Amino acid sequence: MKAARVKTPRRPALKKPAPSGLKDPVGVYCRVRPLSRPDQECCIEVINENTVQIHPPDGYRIFRNGEYRETQYSFKEVFGTLVPQKELFDVVAKPLVEDLIRGKNGLLFTYGVTGSGKTHTMTGSPGDGGLLPRCLAMIFNSIGPFQAKRFVFKLDDKNGVDVQCEVDALLERQKRDAMPVPKTPSGKRQVDPEFADMINVQDHCKAEEVDEDNVYSVFVSYIEIYNNYIYDLLEETPFDLIKPKPPQSKILREDQNHNMYVTGCTEVEVKSTEEAFEVFWKGQKKRRIANTQLNRESSRSHGVFIIKLAQAPLDADGDNVLQEKEQITLSQLSLVDLAGSERTNRTKAEGNRLREAGNINQSLMTLRTCIEVLRENQMCGTNKMVPYRDSKLTHLFKNYFDGEGKVRMIVCVNPKAEDYEESLQVMRFAEMTQEVEVARPVDRPLCGLTPGRRFRNQAFREELARKLEIRGGPINGETEEQSALEILLPSFPPLPSCELLDINDDQTLPKLAEVLEERHKLRQKLSEEFAKNALTFKTILRELDSSIMSKENYVQGKLSEKEKIITGQKTELERMEKKIKTLEYKIEILEKTATIYEEDKRHLQQELESQSQKLQRQASDKRRLEARLQGMVAETTMKWEKECERRVAAKQLEMQNKLWVKDEKLKQLKAIVTEPKSEKPERPSRERDREKPIQRSISPPPVPNAPPVRLRHRRSRSAGERWVDHKPPSNLPTDTVMQPHVPHAITVAAASEKALAKCDKYMLTHQELASDGEIETKLIKGDVFKTRGGGQAVQFTEIETLKQESPTGRKRRSSPSSADPPADAANAEWTDVETRCSVAVEMRAGSALGPGYQHHAQPKRRKP
Repeated sequence: MKAARVKTPRRPALKKPAPSGLKDPVGVYCRVRPLSRPDQECCIEVINENTVQIHPPDGYRIFRNGEYRETQYSFKEVFGTLVPQKELFDVVAKPLVEDLIRGKNGLLFTYGVTGSGKTHTMTGSPGDGGLLPRCLAMIFNSIGPFQAKRFVFKLDDKNGVDVQCEVDALLERQKRDAMPVPKTPSGKRQVDPEFADMINVQDHCKAEEVDEDNVYSVFVSYIEIYNNYIYDLLEETPFDLIKPKPPQSKILREDQNHNMYVTGCTEVEVKSTEEAFEVFWKGQKKRRIANTQLNRESSRSHGVFIIKLAQAPLDADGDNVLQEKEQITLSQLSLVDLAGSERTNRTKAEGNRLREAGNINQSLMTLRTCIEVLRENQMCGTNKMVPYRDSKLTHLFKNYFDGEGKVRMIVCVNPKAEDYEESLQVMRFAEMTQEVEVARPVDRPLCGLTPGRRFRNQAFREELARKLEIRGGPINGETEEQSALEILLPSFPPLPSCELLDINDDQTLPKLAEVLEERHKLRQKLSEEFAKNALTFKTILRELDSSIMSKENYVQGKLSEKEKIITGQKTELERMEKKIKTLEYKIEILEKTATIYEEDKRHLQQELESQSQKLQRQASDKRRLEARLQGMVAETTMKWEKECERRVAAKQLEMQNKLWVKDEKLKQLKAIVTEPKSEKPERPSRERDREKPIQRSISPPPVPNAPPVRLRHRRSRSAGERWVDHKPPSNLPTDTVMQPHVPHAITVAAASEKALAKCDKYMLTHQELASDGEIETKLIKGDVFKTRGGGQAVQFTEIETLKQESPTGRKRRSSPSSADPPADAANAEWTDVETRCSVAVEMRAGSALGPGYQHHAQPKRRKP
């Protein structure tokens, strides 16, 4: 007798998790591939299980202004060159498979430059399977005994799943078996030896917690994103040699739960690891790869292998799948093998390869931009729009970053020195990705049915059959009933003939009465036997009921104990969650404090660097100033030494001249005293000289005893040099006998750069009115030199002064204009030495003078 069917309570539809839930950071792992040759230079070193260090290769700092820095990057875990695939799977992919069986989504992708080992990490090599075959093996090892029959679950075209009844599923299976060539391999089909070693996983890894009251089905699909278009690698296209049909690109849609999916994508139901991997290998052969300068088999597209797991609970009897769509859970695990970023100047790509590289780099750049915007929104509290739609890659997986499952990334790096710059960019992107947090998905609600019903009902049926066999009771009631009739009917005595032909016949009726009596006795005996058997069967049923009741009581006791334990664990869990929240709050405060301290530290380091640079600049300025001051002191000392020598020479010359004048005066005085004088001529006044200018005559010869006055002649240092003779038009002609003359000079009225460029000496003629009313002419001389800007500059070195004086202001002896000159030569001699000496213009040596001094060695006054 079957138990009554219990109505399963309806479960509300799954919704996106609330943003107030807990968040987990994106798990980023690093894997370092071994070098291709032992003599290659390495630029990446594994420091510990969480840190790698990257340093520039030899010769790289020559092109970067001498910079040579070693940079360290931290990850959740680092896998060196000797780490096997199994250890990588246990740490990275195994938790995602366990979440898949629990009804949660997951995303795992490999990222890195071309030739860094991404495809090897995902697919593996013969004898050493990668993450993908190990994930498939773990799934089927875990749900193997609980798989539903083929076509019980059926995927629709809107990213959903339905449950078919047993009849429809049977028809689907018969239709599939009738096909001449099955699309998927059967269980008895031999595995392709090309990939047999990849799926021969010996560790038999399986999930710890699998719901035994559910049935499961696995669906796989394989797509590629090539040049920002989505193609189905499992799509069957008709083969046509004359006009081959190109593959059609697919489009992305959003389902009712706002999850993205590829419309029209082939999704194959698989029942074993070998069957699933053969489907993958079929699509892998269609994936686009090419030979480049850096990788012989470079992936030219992003490969996405999607594993969907449909599960639904059994009914209360534990026999059939519940037909309610709300009870079905559909989870998926996406394994993504990203194409490697590359630089075209290294790969020497041209044509299609160049276009592919551009689209690959563009999609990876969009992924990086989305990560940057997510990080900025979370850290700065902004609400910028994440550009998921800029690329098919980011648009397909946007719901993972919005909180629909765990996200994990494996950064594959090649330690060779040639990939230093590309590896540096990959490390920076990985470091930034670790700071993005993804909302933790909610747990699947319980269905409300009694747990353990599958094995309990199966055990009940086995126990009932065993008891009936022991008691000899009917195993199949209908068969036993037929065999009893066959045994009992021949044992009844046959009825005699009941036909009466004569009224006096006294034998027929007694014989009939005797047979009927025997039959009645036999029926009573059978009734007694039946009652006895019924009583025995009732006793068995009572014993069975009591056994069931005792077992139910035992089970209820155990359930109550388990419920108490669960209640205690829930209380403990709530307490631990409160404690976790408190600790998270404290951690958040500590992180903020650490951030503030880090900011202060960075500011202080910047201030320290600026102060040290300032001190270095001040020390450099001080050294330059000291050198300049030393040069100025040396130059000033040299100038003053020359000036002192010049002044001493000028003073000696002046004293000699004074001594000579005194001697001359004494001689003249002696001559005057010794000679008899008749009368003293009258000296004309200055006013009379001014009223009537006297024509200047040739000076009479001096006294015979007095030596003649030697005019000092100085040869200009400009002999053989070219001069610029600057004579302003405002100057007046002096009409003097002695005029300044410079040979090979360019005479200009105004100084010009063109004239200065042709000469190396400069002379300016300047006139001014002296204190006695006479015109004083100054010749200002200097050197011409070129400046750094390409112009010309003049540095003045000396000044020569030309002055004209009237001789009427001097005392001299002369006869009146009306008197005839005496015949005696002695009477015509000059009597005043100063008057005779003032006729000539005195030219003193001034070539050794410094700048700013006049010709007659009188220095200008400088400002204090």
